[in-house]
Amino acid sequence: MNLMISMAAFALAASISPGPVNVVALSSGAQFGLGASLRHVMGATVGFVALLVFTGLGLHEVLHRYPMLTDVIRWAGMAFLLYLAWKLAVDDGRLNVDRPVQPPSFWHGAAMQWLNPKAWLAAVAGMGAFVADGEARLIGLFALIYFVICYLSVACWAGAGAFLGPWLRSPSRIRTFNRSMAALLAGCAMSLLYV
Repeated sequence: MNLMISMAAFALAASISPGPVNVVALSSGAQFGLGASLRHVMGATVGFVALLVFTGLGLHEVLHRYPMLTDVIRWAGMAFLLYLAWKLAVDDGRLNVDRPVQPPSFWHGAAMQWLNPKAWLAAVAGMGAFVADGEARLIGLFALIYFVICYLSVACWAGAGAFLGPWLRSPSRIRTFNRSMAALLAGCAMSLLYV
């Protein structure tokens, strides 16, 4: 039971803390509401759990054997986060009703996890801490616990965005919100320099 509690605490700390997937969930919730954002939430959860399972089944050994791959993932992830931050920062805040805008999809959420350096670090650290020997039963247990906690954590961010949504009805407020989200994403990217 202690192992399950430790796994759950690790999953909660890694999933609920600010990161690019959570920032996108917050932004999606604010713009499209909670219901429409749940596809992104589910995609992010499934994407992360798949990464976690693959890491447990041996991907961490490949990364340990070829540490340069970890650096490549980190730098590519930083570039992706900075690109997202730039897109948010230059947004003018006007709601274009002429062009159809859709919330992030399931596949967007899943792909974001595989491009998210925070997710890679959490997967490698979690598997290293709890399933270092690659035991399939423990990998499955950790994946199940992580699935529930990750889904609820990312959904909380989308729910917070939905709560803020009514406040974000003017272009100036949207610009302020987007630039705040851009600063958070840029901060997430810069924090990877010290990992």
